[in-house]
Order: sequence, then C-alpha cells, then structure tokens
Amino acid sequence: MTATKNLLVELFVEELPPKALKKLGEAFGSALLAGLRAQGLAGEHSALNTFASPRRLAAHVSHVAAVAADKPVSIKLMPVAVGLAADGAPTPALLKKLAAVGADASAVPSLQRRVDGKAEALFLETVVPGATLAAGLQAALDEAIARLPIPKVMQYQLADGWSDVKFVRPAHGLVALHGADVVPVQALGLTAGRQTHGHRFEAAMDPVMLQDADHYAHQLQEQGAVIAGFAARRDEIRRQLDAAAAAEGLTSIDDDALLDEVTALVERPNVLVCRFEDEFLAVPPECLILTMKANQKYFPLLDANGRLTNRFLIVSNIRPADPSAVVQGNERVVRPRLADAKFFFDQDRRRTLAARVPGLAKVVYHAKLGTMGERMDRVRRIARRIGEQLGSLALADLADEAATLAKADLLTDMVGEFPELQGIMGAYYARHDGLRDSIAEAIEDHYKPRFAGDVLPRGDVGIAVALADKLETLAGLFGIGERPTGDKDPFALRRHALGVIRMLVERDLPLALPALVADAFAAFPEGHGAAQAEVQHFVYDRLVGYLRDGGYSAQEVEAVVALRPDRWGELPQRLAAVRAFAALPESAPLAAANKRVGNILRKSDEVPETPPDAKLYAEDAERALAAALADVAPRADAAFTAGDHAASLQALAALKAPVDAFFDAVMVNADDTALRRNRLALLAQLHAAMNRVADLSKLAV
Repeated sequence: MTATKNLLVELFVEELPPKALKKLGEAFGSALLAGLRAQGLAGEHSALNTFASPRRLAAHVSHVAAVAADKPVSIKLMPVAVGLAADGAPTPALLKKLAAVGADASAVPSLQRRVDGKAEALFLETVVPGATLAAGLQAALDEAIARLPIPKVMQYQLADGWSDVKFVRPAHGLVALHGADVVPVQALGLTAGRQTHGHRFEAAMDPVMLQDADHYAHQLQEQGAVIAGFAARRDEIRRQLDAAAAAEGLTSIDDDALLDEVTALVERPNVLVCRFEDEFLAVPPECLILTMKANQKYFPLLDANGRLTNRFLIVSNIRPADPSAVVQGNERVVRPRLADAKFFFDQDRRRTLAARVPGLAKVVYHAKLGTMGERMDRVRRIARRIGEQLGSLALADLADEAATLAKADLLTDMVGEFPELQGIMGAYYARHDGLRDSIAEAIEDHYKPRFAGDVLPRGDVGIAVALADKLETLAGLFGIGERPTGDKDPFALRRHALGVIRMLVERDLPLALPALVADAFAAFPEGHGAAQAEVQHFVYDRLVGYLRDGGYSAQEVEAVVALRPDRWGELPQRLAAVRAFAALPESAPLAAANKRVGNILRKSDEVPETPPDAKLYAEDAERALAAALADVAPRADAAFTAGDHAASLQALAALKAPVDAFFDAVMVNADDTALRRNRLALLAQLHAAMNRVADLSKLAV
C-alpha cells in the first residue's frame, strides 16, 4: 500500500431521530471502513472513530491510501480445446474473451495452462490497477448510506426542483478530507468539500472551514461549539449531572437509555437544576419520575435514602450567561405534567379496585381468547390451584383475591396515561382501599420478572399469581396457534417461559411443570388442551438455555434435564454434582457403561420388574457387581435423599471396576431365558442406581 493519510467523511443533516442516532453513527462508520478495506484502501491496522450528533454523522479512518496497491489476478478464460486450434492458434472465441477482459492476441503466448477439474484450461495472469481513493470512497460511501439502519425514510426534493432523494433526514452538507485534501465524491445530491456547520446559535463562526481530517473534532468544539463524538458528549453530560447533583447534596437517577437519548438531542450540553412544588410529592414517585423522564427527558434527583425530591436536572443545548429563563421555562413546562399526574391519582382513588373489576368484561383481551374479565377468571383458577399446592387454603384464598384485582388498575386514568405503571399503581390503590400488604405486593409483583435480571415476586401470594398469569398466557396463546417463530415473539412468550423457570428454580418451589401446565389448560374450555405437550417442550427448551447461561456445558445440562426432575430448585445442585463427578477418573468409563446399559435395556422387551435372584448368578463377575451395588446403592440413595447430590454421584465411582469386569466376563443375552432375564434385572437395578441425580449416559463421549 502507498503512503497513507487519515480520512474524514461527514454528512451534515437536519435533526436526526434521537433514539436511532447512536446506531446510525456506528453503522455509518463501520460500513465505510468495511468498504475501504474491501478495495484495499484501508488495512487491518486502520482505526475507526465515529461521530454522531443531532445534525451530523461522521467517521474518521486512519491510514487510508490515496491509491490501493495493484492486485495480481488470475482470470480463467476457457478450456484449452476451445481456445486453441490444433496448430496452437487462438480461436475466435478466445480472442473475443481476451477482448472482454481488456487484452488482445498478443497475450496468447503468455497464457497459462492449468488443470481445472477434468480438463485443461487457459488462464490469463494479469495485474489489476489499485482503486483510487476518489473511486473507492465513492463506492464505499454509496454502500454505507444504502445500508444505514434507518427507522423511517424521508423523501425530499433537491435544490434543482426536479430530483428526489430518500434519506433519514434532508442532508445539507458533505465533507470528505484525505489529510488536508478534499476527495471529490458525491452523495445525496451533494458534492464534498471542507465546509461544515457548528451549533445553530452558539458557534463562534459559521461556516466552519475544516483544516484537515485530524482537526475535525477540535475545530467543531472550539469554533462550532459542538461536541461531535457521541461517547465524548455522553461522558460530558454524565460528568455535569454528577457534579450538579453533588452540589445539591443529592444523586441523579441512573438511566442509561435516557442518557443516550439526551445525548442524541444536544450538541452543546449544559446541565441546570430546576424545582417543582412540594405538593406534588404526595403523588407516587413512580408517576412523577416517569412523566419527567418519558415526557420531558429530565433527570429526577433522589436524596440519600433514595427518595424522590422536588428537584430535577435538565440538559439544555445552550449556555446563556444568565440561565434563569431556561430554568423557569422548564419549571413552567413540567408543572402541568405533574398536575395531570396528581389529578389522575386523586381521581383514581375515588373508586376501589374491586369496583373496577366488572369493567374488565368490556375489555377485549384477544379475539380468540375473550375479554380481560374472562382472562382474570382463568388466572384466578390457576392461582388458587398453585396456592393450594404451595401452602394451604388460606394462601389459595389470598392468591384468588389478588388475581381478581390484579388487572383492575388497567381501567384507571393513571395507567391509561402511563401503561408502564400497571401493577405498580394497582398496589398503591390496593393499600388505599385498606387491603393487606400481601395482596398489594402480589398485584404489583405479578408482572415480575418483567425482563432479564429483574427481581422475582416477594411473597408466596405474588409468586402464585405471577406463575398463574404467565402460565395462562402460554396456555392460551399456544392453544390458538400463536407461537414464537424465529426472532419474532410478539406476545413475549419466551420471556413468560423464562419467568416461570426463574421462579421454579430460584425460589425452589415444590411444583412440577407438567402439573402446572395441566392446571393452566384446565382453566380453559374443553378442547383447548391440544398444545399441552408443546408448551412443556417450549419451557424445557428455555430451561436448557437458562442453565447454559449459568455457565454449564451442553452435556452437563442435558444430563440433568434428561431426567425431567420435578423440583427445579435442585437443578443447580445437580449440575454442580455432575461437574464434580465428571472430574473423577472413573466418570468417563462409568458414563460409557451407563450408556451401554441403557441401550441394552431399551432394546429388550423382557426386563423384569422384580429384583434379580442371587441364586441365578452363574459368574463371579455377576456376584461381584451385585455385591458392589448392594454396598454402593444405599449410600448413594441416602446422600441423594439428604440433598447431597455430589456425594451421591461420587459414591458411584466404586462401581467402575465391577462394572468393567461384568461386561468383560458376562454375556447378558444368554440363551437360557431365566439367566438372561436375571441379568437384565441386575442391569436395571444398576441403571436406576446410577441415574438418580442425572442421566450419566449424556456424559459419554
């Protein structure tokens, strides 16, 4: 590659969609670098630095050549028999092919002959000139723009009044600098130059004439009052937020998504402290925080105890000498939002949750599954059954009551305005109605876990209702054929299945999945239960992924899950025991022997259900295995019963020698029927003893 310089490309546009800005900036830079590398203009050592602000996408690529190195290529022309006559003269077909690749008859003597498949072919060895930066960057830029993950394309007219362009937002400027030199490329009806623009109001000069590729960020900050880099701007906002909060003796709420969105809204961040009236603090803090974050993009401030205060931070895009007008404007804007939240809260508390329950019968849940009222009745039935299994009739009654009220807050004004608060507001209203804390907690918690890593419901009542809600969803939607396909899961059924798994495993519930799924389908009208097996399989598939995410291997997970244990709270202990067993020198031969025993028993249709008869043992190896099994099995069983799965598996190590000797000396499928059946009975006893913790055959290589 020839001598290199650094390259800068910038698209200057109208305000970009904030939630897509970060991804757009990264995609633009990555595609540009990939295109340059594909043409040999950039190498593996070329570094990429992306920039993205509300009004620009830019990329800085180091070590970019003005001309790519020439590239030797071998062009296959045609079989020798087709290209050369008997006297070696080129045929018209060969001359035509040579002309098509830019050569003529003078190249015939230098053509190479090589075997290609079954025949000998002619090859032209030539050198393709390296791409120039102008041509290569044009191709890379076109490809980068075409591949941008634009959420919604705009179509707008160019200055000529005739041409239309489609892009995420109207583009007004293009910069392409190789070192200090302009690269003559075009895009979106624009021709590249070195001119860009800074902040709309606070730039020291406009336009900003860029000196070279390496001074882009510095010039924009000094002359244009813009922090061009997304990460740099985000860090500056975070620094200002922390400093402003600390000055007030408070802490800013931590929200990475909000920080990203605000970073995409400003070019010159300026954090200011604002206040609202104390009277609004009587409204649940979740309501105030959500309205400030979602509607205004503000950062609420918390005290040392994590309680919401009447102060919040704004990120302004201007830095006036006197910021009072900006502060007062934002305080004036947020006040009606908070007043609305207070009004909704006050109005909602005028009716009890119980009084709202009949209204659920008028809300359609799904065209094929009826109303929310009918869904609530199904969840009640499932929750009551789970409550009975978890504790007592008293717990079942509480679960029934909580399930009855769990969806009532969907009909409140507050949840109508802020759907994200469903469950949370139900808990506030339940306490206002004088209901016990366990009911209020269950109403809030029955949506949990809402996402990966979310907390589980706090009490048994919440667990019962949360399980019932998720199982009803799975049973209902699978029953009408609404299944996840590929990466599409519009009803979040994978998340619901994972929620069921986490509660069963992490809360160590004495509940078996088949019974839970059966109870869920039993809550539906007769004829809806055809998908029970499919739901079980779906949840088991998610269970495997959940356990694999815990750091266990596919073999370890398969060995434990293959037994379909009833109590999933034991799965982590079983997996740890399997891992410890696999480290023993006896594990591999025992796993192989276990697999062999399983195959023998599976292929036989005469395995007795009775224990083997010691009088029928004909070989010493039989007697030795039976004696070893009589010694090991009780110890392994006792450890298993005590919950010490590791000790249960490790006790099996003593069986290695007698098992090996048995298969070396004993013919299981003996001609004598009594002898054969007795040996099968012994193997069945061995198989049962070896596979209480896990199916050890899954560990066999």
